[in-house]
Amino acid sequence: MKNIHYTFALLLLTFCAIAQKPTPKSEQDYYEIKTLPIPKEIYLEVGGLATMPDGRIAVSTRRGEIWIIENPYQLTNHQVHYKRFASGMHEVLGLAYRDGAFYCSQRGELTKVTDTDRDGVADLYEPIYQFDISGNYHEYTYGPVFDKNGDMLVTLNLAWVGFGEGKFAKWRGWLVKIHPDGTLEPFAAGLRSPAGYSINQDGDIFYGENQGDWVGSGRVTHLAKGDFAGNPGGLKWAKEPNSPFRLTLEEIQDNGAPMYEAATKVKNLKLPAVWFPHAIMGISTSDVLQDTTRGKFSPFPGQYFVADQGQSKIMRMGLEKVNGVYQGFCINYREGFQSGILRERFGLDGSLFVGMTSRGWGSTGKDEFGLQRLLWNGQMPFEIQDIQAKSDGFEISFTQSVDVASVKKAASYALRSYIYKYQHQYGSPIIELMNLKISGVEVSADKRKVRLVIEGLRQYFIHEFKLEGIRNEAGEPLLHETAYYTLNQIPSGSKLAVQASHRLVETVAVKAVVVKPKKKSTVISDAEAMALLKKHTCLACHAKEAKVVGPSYSDIAKRNYTDKQILALVYKPNPQNWPEYATEMAPMSHVPAGDVLKIASWINGLRNKALLNHD
Repeated sequence: MKNIHYTFALLLLTFCAIAQKPTPKSEQDYYEIKTLPIPKEIYLEVGGLATMPDGRIAVSTRRGEIWIIENPYQLTNHQVHYKRFASGMHEVLGLAYRDGAFYCSQRGELTKVTDTDRDGVADLYEPIYQFDISGNYHEYTYGPVFDKNGDMLVTLNLAWVGFGEGKFAKWRGWLVKIHPDGTLEPFAAGLRSPAGYSINQDGDIFYGENQGDWVGSGRVTHLAKGDFAGNPGGLKWAKEPNSPFRLTLEEIQDNGAPMYEAATKVKNLKLPAVWFPHAIMGISTSDVLQDTTRGKFSPFPGQYFVADQGQSKIMRMGLEKVNGVYQGFCINYREGFQSGILRERFGLDGSLFVGMTSRGWGSTGKDEFGLQRLLWNGQMPFEIQDIQAKSDGFEISFTQSVDVASVKKAASYALRSYIYKYQHQYGSPIIELMNLKISGVEVSADKRKVRLVIEGLRQYFIHEFKLEGIRNEAGEPLLHETAYYTLNQIPSGSKLAVQASHRLVETVAVKAVVVKPKKKSTVISDAEAMALLKKHTCLACHAKEAKVVGPSYSDIAKRNYTDKQILALVYKPNPQNWPEYATEMAPMSHVPAGDVLKIASWINGLRNKALLNHD
């Protein structure tokens, strides 16, 4: 009888321990997405957003309209009212409101739109500047963004003819400044698809770039006058008398070496402030917006929020200046939006309006378009607050005090560094991958900062931090455990004198796991396949049955590829196989061959299931 009571007591204690284990928090526990209803007859394919002083929100669309939305904050009721303010324009992919008028970018024109008789409908369309266009579908125009002097910044997409080309229309591939008198000043070049850009509190310009030719992965770059951001498609116009620099295509090396090597030979070549690793941190970088709400929007005032069209999510970026050069980190913030995000603008209450569209581009968000608001509930998540470079490693700040024991465990960390090729081919695989070793850890007195001494720091490289084992004092994991820091400059300063107290509990060397492909394909379950697909971010572009950014796995199965052929195509994609998809697949050679072959066998198993169901 005593044994029965003893056993029951053990079971009860075990149950209580399990019950008391903290449940991991999710993004929706802190950041709420509210959807604004859109009438069925309105195709609100958002190209631009503008916040009006009276609280209304204006939306420009890819269909050439401007809509004004009343009650967008839904304070008294959920009814949202839409009124068409302007129409008949050509693909309006940018919108600003200033001094009672709207300014917008049509494909071939920067236009001022005004309601002179105040009846709520535009009656005056004034061309401020007319841009050259050739008719190529890829010649998008974005903006304007006003600077402090009242000048308007506009970015001009390259044409696409199997590669980015700017020679068909003047100033394509450039950021230009349009003065109030209508004159154009070329400002910076080397842009491929500059859908999003903004000016920060210090007056500096940052723009987001999409992976493509000469762009190994998504990135955010600081642009000063005379900078060349890397894509040579628009260099024809560098010969113009008012160009801020001189550079030709022949001066650009095309040998697949990293971009930083080319920068040693090309004077004006500007390296990204932050790389966004492809398929992990988005696939189609769009808007870039600094949090200027002083704590209303997020727990990270002053940091930047970078949207992604393809993965329908928002990421966070922190910057610092080292030796006068911008650099910093990126980390996920909130996913799960209804369509592909193109625009972000703060509302008067500090919430973030998010405008979306996916037609022709694809996105993980299933809707063709949408308008949503992102709100922080004021609770503080356990997150990486900031990452700063040190002469011998990095200092990571956290939003809450860390559990020191977890910080001292080598198993809590996995660090590595890598970079991308700078080449005319579309995208790039990860190259020069190296695992990193931590030789010392120091925790601040308030337990909010952790300094890592790292062996093998590499200037210009992306440094990946996976902090899976870090816990706060309540035993909770980080809301987002992986961050990516672009180390353009290694700062000077004193190095940490590593003592015994700084050593980790066990060795921290991370050994690469080599998985040898099996001779025979073993079909894994749907659950196992989904876990692998999620792990390697494949679900950002593909789904089992539905078309997303790329074809569905069911459609791939119908091509009758062998497992080894799928492996070869994952490592070296052939866009000609799927010409109906606008976004080319990037090489994914960093995914272990064993995992790819498991996925391939599962894909081919879908074909067999379809045949059985058909029979």
